[in-house]
Amino acid sequence: MTDPDDEKRGPPPVGNGGSVDGKYTWTQLLAEVNLTIAVPENTRGRDLNISIAKKHLKVGLRAQPGRWIIDAPLVKPVIIDDSFWTVEDGNRLVINLQKLNQMEWWDGVCEGDPKIDVRAIQPESSSLGDLDGDTRKTVEKMMYDQRQKAMGLPSSEEEQKLSMLDKFKQQHPELDFSNAKMN
Repeated sequence: MTDPDDEKRGPPPVGNGGSVDGKYTWTQLLAEVNLTIAVPENTRGRDLNISIAKKHLKVGLRAQPGRWIIDAPLVKPVIIDDSFWTVEDGNRLVINLQKLNQMEWWDGVCEGDPKIDVRAIQPESSSLGDLDGDTRKTVEKMMYDQRQKAMGLPSSEEEQKLSMLDKFKQQHPELDFSNAKMN
């Protein structure tokens, strides 16, 4: 069955991001957001005034004091110490913002800018090997439980309960479990 909202959504946003006319384009992965801002030819780092705060971003050219390309609160907090910027090819400023919550998609970068539909995002493909130990165990358990359910078999939790009941029955053969109900 198809979701009628899928047709309204349209194609996924390029790079899972968007653009803010006259300011910047942006892309994202689960862990980070990258902004690309056009700057005058031969711009160098010292020509820029950039401030990355946990919930605010300011970007401007030193030659234009008081005029900011961006001066707005971020839609979500970032990790300041892991975020950085660089000038590429002398005409492009690239800002990498490391998300504080690296398990969510952003619908925009700055408050007041156009939003994207995060439901249309196509996550990058990854393998279980990319995950940390605890996350990997959780995902493997969920996959196992999903396969068990599809085959009409008990989940890992239900298997654990049945195993405990069997052990209890073996330890107490004098008890009658013939009318016992499992919930």
